[in-house]
Amino acid sequence: MAPETQTETPADGRGRPKTRIGIVTSNKMTKTVVVTVRRRASHAEYGKIQTLRVKYKAHVEDHDYPKKSTINEGDKVLIAETRPMSKDKRWRVVKVIERAGNA
Repeated sequence: MAPETQTETPADGRGRPKTRIGIVTSNKMTKTVVVTVRRRASHAEYGKIQTLRVKYKAHVEDHDYPKKSTINEGDKVLIAETRPMSKDKRWRVVKVIERAGNA
């Protein structure tokens, strides 16, 4: 039998979390905001440039909607991948990049 070989893995085997920049479209939940991320991509077959949109539910620890709203609709935020917080929440808000103009 051949001896077993182990492959070297880095100390942090999980790597870096994914990050996205998007606009807050809803902040009417406790500790949760909905962030819309837009990106432009070429269609695989026809080559037309499309604007693709994905909505992520992101966790915000200090956001208590009716009483203390720390993030408002229209804010530009940086979100990062994290462990599952609930059925739909797998992202968290890292920082607010730009506040909305109407706030």
